[in-house]
Amino acid sequence: MLCGFASILHAMHGRLELAGWLILLAGVLDGLDGRIARLTRASSEFGKEYDSLADVISFGVAPAILTYQWGLWSLGRWGWAVAFLFLVAGSVRLARFNVHAHEGDRRYFVGLPIPGGAGAVSVMVLVSPEPVIGRTATAAVWVFVLLVAILMVSMVPYRSYKDFDLRQRWPATAFFVLAVVLAVIVVSPVPTMAVISVIYLLSGPVEVALRKLRRRPAPTIEPAAAEALAGDSGATSADHP
Repeated sequence: MLCGFASILHAMHGRLELAGWLILLAGVLDGLDGRIARLTRASSEFGKEYDSLADVISFGVAPAILTYQWGLWSLGRWGWAVAFLFLVAGSVRLARFNVHAHEGDRRYFVGLPIPGGAGAVSVMVLVSPEPVIGRTATAAVWVFVLLVAILMVSMVPYRSYKDFDLRQRWPATAFFVLAVVLAVIVVSPVPTMAVISVIYLLSGPVEVALRKLRRRPAPTIEPAAAEALAGDSGATSADHP
């Protein structure tokens, strides 16, 4: 909550890059607090509700103000309207998650999680921290923020990685891959995070498309074509035993 509040203050004073980093830091802390609570057996209903309130500030209000100060302000009412829609979508996403927290497959989130949406728009700002100038660029920002908001309230499944167990045995190659990823992040953190963010945003719709393709029935064959195929196969088998 402190990171989100500080991000809002810095965004209002034009320190957009620092505001974006604070939102990402809030995301790291959000990923740790639940694990710490479970490890220390200190989880409670009060903690879950308070966590959601902190998420609304850090991943709803803060990114909305950040994107508005970054470029949406130049669009007037259309700008603050889409920033507000981002906030509403994030809060709806949290409320839906709280209601259905104990239902469905824990390996998936229903809709883009709000930290993921906040991280996507924050990384977008970090890629180019200077305020957006130009009608085409601001229109692109407007469309991107709207798409992220739609993904948050959609029914598209996103991997939660809650089944990822660090305590299990890993092959030696896994350490090398991890070292490569960390090295790339250290050398070029913002572009790497941008690529990871885009991959995660697309992972949900891509997985839905792949599932539909797997369930697609085999194409039907007309009776005449089926007879012709049967005749050809019979002739072939006779000619070539």
